[in-house]
Amino acid sequence: MRAFAELLDRLVLSPQRNAKIRLLVDYFRTAPDPDRGYALAAIAGTLSLNTVKPAMIRDLLLERMDAVLFQYSYDYVGDLAETVSLVWEPPAGTVEADIPLGEAIERLQRTGRADVRGVVRDMLDRLDTSARFAFLKLVTGGLRIGVSAKLAKQALADMGGKDVAEIETLWHGLSPPYLPLFRWLSGEAEKPELSTPAVFHSVMLANPVGDGDLDGLDPKDFAAEWKWDGIRVQLANIGGVRRLYSRSGDEISGAFPDVLEAVDFTGVIDGELLVGGTARSNRATRTFADLQQRLNRKTVNPKLIETYPAFVRAYDILFSGEEDVRPLGFVERRARLADIVERASPQHFDLSPLVPFSSWQELDSLRADPPDPVIEGIMLKRLDSPYTPGRVKGPWFKWKRAPFNIDAVLMYAQRGHGKRSSYYSDYTFGVWTDIDGKETLVPVGKAYFGFTDAELEILDRFVRDNTTERFGPVRAVRAEPEFGFVVEVAFEGINRSSRHKSGVAMRFPRIARLRQDKLPRDADRLETLQAMIEARENT
Repeated sequence: MRAFAELLDRLVLSPQRNAKIRLLVDYFRTAPDPDRGYALAAIAGTLSLNTVKPAMIRDLLLERMDAVLFQYSYDYVGDLAETVSLVWEPPAGTVEADIPLGEAIERLQRTGRADVRGVVRDMLDRLDTSARFAFLKLVTGGLRIGVSAKLAKQALADMGGKDVAEIETLWHGLSPPYLPLFRWLSGEAEKPELSTPAVFHSVMLANPVGDGDLDGLDPKDFAAEWKWDGIRVQLANIGGVRRLYSRSGDEISGAFPDVLEAVDFTGVIDGELLVGGTARSNRATRTFADLQQRLNRKTVNPKLIETYPAFVRAYDILFSGEEDVRPLGFVERRARLADIVERASPQHFDLSPLVPFSSWQELDSLRADPPDPVIEGIMLKRLDSPYTPGRVKGPWFKWKRAPFNIDAVLMYAQRGHGKRSSYYSDYTFGVWTDIDGKETLVPVGKAYFGFTDAELEILDRFVRDNTTERFGPVRAVRAEPEFGFVVEVAFEGINRSSRHKSGVAMRFPRIARLRQDKLPRDADRLETLQAMIEARENT
């Protein structure tokens, strides 16, 4: 566990991507099996230890520590795992030990719910402070070390001298602790053979259009499509096995059985998963909020399927039958795709339409005023471009609509995690509305990025100097018409929401600017956000 703890510490303190990859490669090369496989699973988010909850950890600590003292400690530190690892006192005479990572995980996996408290307590007693922190982060699933599954896969590829696309292809056919994968990467065995042929393939990604990116490019060399506000998916039907994957390779088949049952073609297609109706079914496409009703579910009932009917708007093809067509140009691939979609279920599949244009200026005008509220911009694709995994500069561009912006008032702040654990860096903001004849702030969103380190210092200082109430690691800050902190918030979209008190939900909010030049009374109103939704719905 100490080697894993040291890895986590060094990853947190290494902001550079290449430095993180080097740390991962070194660990994967030197750590024994199954430790390195379980570490990979924890970092990539494929490790499940559902029997350990944060509430249990808190209760175990309160068996040995005064509740008020714990609350003060937790409020100061801001992270449960870090707090417990620092204040935990093993009984006198306890012998400290370096429990192997694999042993710790497999012991927990063998332990039933009735006995898990005792097992966790025993491990906390035997581990040192650093290893205890790593163990708690591991079992609660909150590593927050700035390493994505994609970065971990790149480290595996570098370790074994393989193409990361090979790792992606194998990924969903293997499970922790990934022994066959590491034996192959170490040169001790042949490449693992998967039991299912319908595996996930790395997707081709687009680069955002920046200043000057289109200069010197001929519009005649590109096709344009609308960028739809759903989720990107890869649909595979190979050898009679059907699978639906998100763009990151997570399988979401269980949430969309209606789409899979409608597949009557063999191949692998790339597209956008949406809710509502296809262009061929004459039903209106609905918002991302509607799609969210079906996301992140293992199963769905017939009522949910009927209320939120899903379909795939196809825009590319990787395999036609069992033939790999990725080396072909975009025009030829699209012809193959059009033929498949034409014969597919019209309720569940349609073809993403091309957008006619003759100049970048004309396309910019179309981008700014799209014909459907579910469109969030334009995709540009070179006519001769093959389907290349990863983000290659040049063949594909995404040109999104300008984000929405509002001025909002800071209402609550929470401590961050990792290197931000000593700062109040997660901010809840609100806007004004009339409630029972009184001007009141209502929360409309939360953001924890978009600001610089210098701006974080300003925000953190304001929170500490103007706290009005405390709720554990969360602070309420002074927010009155004549005194408070105004921030400019940018967001990609907005929808109605019954889950939020304000009745609205933002997509991807971020703090764009600190508006210290404004008083809270000058911030926006809830009616402004509601008008944005109505304008989009009436488009």
